[in-house]
Amino acid sequence: MAFLIASDVIIQAERKNLNLDAWLRARADQEVRLAAITVAELWRSTERASGIHRERRQRFLRQLLEVFEVVPYTEEAALEHGRLSAALEATGQRIPVQDVILAATALVSGAAVLTFNTRRYAAVPGLTVVAP
Repeated sequence: MAFLIASDVIIQAERKNLNLDAWLRARADQEVRLAAITVAELWRSTERASGIHRERRQRFLRQLLEVFEVVPYTEEAALEHGRLSAALEATGQRIPVQDVILAATALVSGAAVLTFNTRRYAAVPGLTVVAP
């Protein structure tokens, strides 16, 4: 199974609340990547940080980018994003736009989403969601 890591998982790893290295080693035969939207979310939080905290976050994110392939937000993902957004709105479900983009990217790339926010993604039909 392939995975796209959600930003909440990366944040927990950065805070040392999750041993992401051990999780990855236990699944060495599986493909694990980052979606471009996740990189944007993480970089935004880095830009908002200050001082030593900002430098530490930049270093952490740059290390991640050396390890993980980044899955781009493609035209196919954009179309799926639009379809998902409309479908969710029609049923009255509200999911943050960045999460819909991650879900769409996962669906078109055949990946599951690795997240602690499993309830948030449960509304997306056909999406496999895994908690670390």
